[in-house]
Amino acid sequence: MKRGVIPDSMNQSDLRDELEGLHPASFGWALWCCNHCQEEAEEALQTAYLKVLDGRARFDGRSSLRTWIFAVIRRTAWEQRRRKWLRERVLAGWFKHAPETAQAHDPEASLSESESAAALRRAVAGLSSRQREVLHLVFYQELTVEEASQVMRVSLGTARTHFERGKAQLRQILAEEEVTYGK
Repeated sequence: MKRGVIPDSMNQSDLRDELEGLHPASFGWALWCCNHCQEEAEEALQTAYLKVLDGRARFDGRSSLRTWIFAVIRRTAWEQRRRKWLRERVLAGWFKHAPETAQAHDPEASLSESESAAALRRAVAGLSSRQREVLHLVFYQELTVEEASQVMRVSLGTARTHFERGKAQLRQILAEEEVTYGK
């Protein structure tokens, strides 16, 4: 068999053999895609292999196996960088608005923080189970809405709908609670 070309009849064992043969080049490409950070490259490559082996990434035959796997690695590395950037951005915003250390020891500030956390828990509890699930997968497990749809075994459109409606309902519940308690 010509290396790098997957025939339609290739089974998992043959695919694993092909991936193993391409591994040194794939790892080199992953290193390049991850700015030569070995840890990030290893994670990107492992995730890319999982996508290939579990069928989330599908080979359509328009290129060689090598170019296709390189595209999967590139996309996976980009997704990792995006998640890292978003996580850093969210944390930077949180730290920007985080209470000062001196306030953390203030009993009134601590009470206010615990009331806010309780309000958020009540608001989340008011959502449907699918809305809670998709919001948890996206915000706490750092999945994309598409990945969350796969985990939930619903269509991407359904996951997007629950995601958007859940965020809107959270905003509404929290705004109503703010008016009710005069915060």
